[in-house]
Amino acid sequence: MTFDPATIEHLGVRMYSTLPPVLAELVANSYDANASDVTVFLYDKYGKREIAVKDNGIGMNLEEINSKFLRIGRNRRDEEEVESITGGRKVIGKKGIGKLSFFGIAEEIEVITKKNLKMNVFILRWQDIKESKTAEYHPQLIKIDEPCDAKNGTTIILRGLHRQTEFDSSALAVALSKIFIVDNTFKVSIQYNEENPFFVENEKKYADLKKEVEWDVPKEIKLESDYSEKNKVTGYLIATETPISPKTNMRGVTLFSRKKLVNLPEYFSESMSSHFFSYLTGWLEVDFIDDLDEDVIATDRKSLNWGHPEMLKLRDYLRKVINWLEQDWRKRRAEIRSKEAENKTGMSIGEWRNHIPENIREDLDPIIGALLKDSEMTEEKLVSSLKGLQNIIKPYPYFHWRNLHPVLKKIVFNYYKNSDYYGAVLEGVTEYVNQIKAKTASSNVDLRLIKEAFSPDQPKPQNPPLPPVLPILSVTKKYKRPDGTDFKPLTLENISKGHGLLARAMWMAFRNPKAHETAEDLRQSGLYTEQDCLDALSLLSHLFNRLDNAETI
Repeated sequence: MTFDPATIEHLGVRMYSTLPPVLAELVANSYDANASDVTVFLYDKYGKREIAVKDNGIGMNLEEINSKFLRIGRNRRDEEEVESITGGRKVIGKKGIGKLSFFGIAEEIEVITKKNLKMNVFILRWQDIKESKTAEYHPQLIKIDEPCDAKNGTTIILRGLHRQTEFDSSALAVALSKIFIVDNTFKVSIQYNEENPFFVENEKKYADLKKEVEWDVPKEIKLESDYSEKNKVTGYLIATETPISPKTNMRGVTLFSRKKLVNLPEYFSESMSSHFFSYLTGWLEVDFIDDLDEDVIATDRKSLNWGHPEMLKLRDYLRKVINWLEQDWRKRRAEIRSKEAENKTGMSIGEWRNHIPENIREDLDPIIGALLKDSEMTEEKLVSSLKGLQNIIKPYPYFHWRNLHPVLKKIVFNYYKNSDYYGAVLEGVTEYVNQIKAKTASSNVDLRLIKEAFSPDQPKPQNPPLPPVLPILSVTKKYKRPDGTDFKPLTLENISKGHGLLARAMWMAFRNPKAHETAEDLRQSGLYTEQDCLDALSLLSHLFNRLDNAETI
């Protein structure tokens, strides 16, 4: 190994101090070695703690160990960009310093590698490297080109772990899932002692989040753009049901290139005021950035060089995508919340709106829209608010706002909502007369019954005069002035006669025409409009209320 100890100190020990990024470098090496399976073993038994990363990649021969693995700062892209021994992968590693990460957490590294039926094993020790008096370090050789079985692959063992990193295979699988995109061609698992392994899976990135809206990129992004690389920006984005905790470091969109993270989650916007940002997460692959002549990926692979002209174009496109996502999210979230509210309230918002007059709907729709799109409003508040609105503005609000007598309301509502305005009043008048008959027990019917009940015809003048005919019912008998005294007889007489005349008028205006015309002609004529119906029902409701309180004379 030819090296500068300060390089290892700065790029290894100081840059990598926790387990997940070190494992990420080891896994990336396995990916570049065209491995399809990588297993991370966490050993913690008998007072010994070790980490071993084993892959089934192409392995290394003795010459490759010296010219590639032990060579610090080698730009492997220059040599291996199109190299893919069996599968056509483009390599992740670029700067040749990832191997230095080992010394961020371990004092000793053992490498066991097999290729073409030969095995080589060697050990690197950090203390020996630091104490080396020259710019060269010779690892301890254990085996050189020793014959072995036919399986290629490499195992790297880390010993002398000096960082107090907890061996939690499940948590590490989640951590690595946020650094890599895996598929059937590249499987990664983590095993603690003899326990069952945990696999690194894309789903684990967002397993703890409750997804509400999902987008397959670019398939479901309906954004008009002339950005030349837009179809190469692929991935999966999520908006959650509730805001994502900042502690998760999952807010924003993560960028990957060649299956490994290159830019931590962000929004690619100067403004951070949108409430949408607290709900958005996901990942996008931008592999084409690795094909640029200039390296735009930071050494720690946590950010990109956004000052590069091509990266400025990418950033502008991503900003527009997120702006489009916000609009689509608000629309789709309103639809989802609308369905949830319908389930809670038992009423279809669409059906409710359809039975609201257009002039009222114009004022109502912005209110409903604001409630459904209010991302800060809880489901309970949304349901409560919509129920409140529905109580104030019921379907067919003009009918309900009349506050009709309950018996009348029940009988005529179906006629009214079916636009049979003549039939609604006719049925109401018919029921009113039936109620009079039941209250008076009279044998008369129709108009004669109404007269008999409230304002009977008086006998013609004769000598000697006949006594006046009294009505059966009084709508004024139980009422007195506030001081308890009786109203004047003429006052009571006027009210009673007037009530009787109103009742007669309703019968004559809505029942008698049926004796001379067909009900259908009366309905279709335009003589009885919705407004006529509502006004007549209000008057009829007044008659019903008076009848409820009427007393026999």
